[in-house]
Amino acid sequence: MESLAVFNSSLSLCSPSDDHFIPKHPRPSPTTSFPAPRIAMSRLEVRCAAQAQSAEPKPKEAKLWGGRFEESVTDAVERFTESISYDKALYKQDILGSKAHASMLAKQGLITISDRDSIHQGLSEIEGRIENGEFEWRTDREDVHMNIEAALTDLIGEPAKKLHTARSRNDQVMTDFRLWCRDAIDAIGAKIKHLQVSLVKLAMENEGVIVPGYTHLQRAQPVLLQHLLLAFVEQLERDAGRLLDCRVRLNFCPLGACALAGTGLPIDRFMTSAALDFTAPMKNSIDAVSDRDFVMEFLSANAIMAIHLSRLGEEWVLWASEEFGFLTPSDKVSTGSSIMPQKKNPDPMELVRGKSARVVGDLVTLLTLCKGLPLAYNRDLQEDKEPVFDSVKTILGMLEVSAEFAQNVTFNRERIQKSLPAGHLDATTLADYLVKKAIPFRTSHDIVGRAVAVCVSKSCQLQDLSLDELRSIHPVFDKDVYEFLGVENSVKKFSSYGSTGSACVASQLGDWVTKFEITKEV
Repeated sequence: MESLAVFNSSLSLCSPSDDHFIPKHPRPSPTTSFPAPRIAMSRLEVRCAAQAQSAEPKPKEAKLWGGRFEESVTDAVERFTESISYDKALYKQDILGSKAHASMLAKQGLITISDRDSIHQGLSEIEGRIENGEFEWRTDREDVHMNIEAALTDLIGEPAKKLHTARSRNDQVMTDFRLWCRDAIDAIGAKIKHLQVSLVKLAMENEGVIVPGYTHLQRAQPVLLQHLLLAFVEQLERDAGRLLDCRVRLNFCPLGACALAGTGLPIDRFMTSAALDFTAPMKNSIDAVSDRDFVMEFLSANAIMAIHLSRLGEEWVLWASEEFGFLTPSDKVSTGSSIMPQKKNPDPMELVRGKSARVVGDLVTLLTLCKGLPLAYNRDLQEDKEPVFDSVKTILGMLEVSAEFAQNVTFNRERIQKSLPAGHLDATTLADYLVKKAIPFRTSHDIVGRAVAVCVSKSCQLQDLSLDELRSIHPVFDKDVYEFLGVENSVKKFSSYGSTGSACVASQLGDWVTKFEITKEV
């Protein structure tokens, strides 16, 4: 299945491909000396050397910021400081922001209408080239903004040089980044809903199935399988809520803050803010270019969601084991072993569990990056993009494959049914029975504990004890006690709001079916 294959592949986003990131030789072990220089060269090295000798080095292009500089930066500095290898992902947002900025400049009389039209037309042509794979991304142009602006200058000439009026790369990148994060949140929200719908449908397919509920990974009380599945739907709903809250707070426009102090030119920040569907311009220009709260909040919401998905993964990995045997994933979402022919592994959910570490790590990277940075903009903040790109790509993959897994599992009802007697799951319901007989709960707890001890000694269940045996423990027991014993009777007795009782769960399920407009398949 395509999405599973994609998910099983590496999710590393924008891995550096430049030669300086690739070690030329294996690292020597600490106990050995460095290897002697090799005399013979591989055919690949010979070919690369010949190409290097025949290729003429391109002259370096003057930087758009290079007016006061007499020398170009070294190749090492250029490679180390470039960000185009990953921030080209912002090209759509960069072009959108530039068009809005050009329109505002024209309205304010800072550029002509003709200049605006040329800029808009040129940017549209560049966007088309990028999407058709015909655009040359150049490292010597550093980042997505300089690449697009320089290409625009090559394309339309003098009007392009007016585009950066009343704008800095500082407020430009923050505008791009907020727009990108806003789009990413919307994409993640759609994937969350897809997984929720998959879980709700899975719950609908398993009406009446009772499973052991666990605390401390020990059998505790019987619960409806639907109730358990809907617990994950609730977690995901909170995840969606956190992202929506984050979206509200990030949706303010930095454009026009310039480097950090704003500008003396008569710009209209409210116009660009509205054009880009922001709530309003950011009030403080220093805060506008230095704020990364929205990034940390975004990655925090992703990290919490990743933990929820990891817990779902853990549950299903355990349940798919021979020891549990509660569910069987279909072949579509399983893998085998290269050496053990009998194996059928729930690998996607193991990877969901494992990849949660990446998403948590991305958050820690941002928190560490921003700790102790002075106001306003610092080049350190260039490092905020890759963790965000990685977090988003990883969480989208985790959500997608979790939904795919939910659509391709079968719960083994017979195995679950056979497992239910173990663990005296109806003990707490028996204590409730005694409370209804006016026995204080602590006393009821003790009475039921003694009844369980009798069952352990006889290797039987509470419902197997005779009325005389129960009365020997306490005379309050009557024949109506058997209406409270056994997992089926126990589940029926739960009636508090949000409990695992059949009526309560049916109400919960009905709420989700209505919310997601799910129709039962005939």
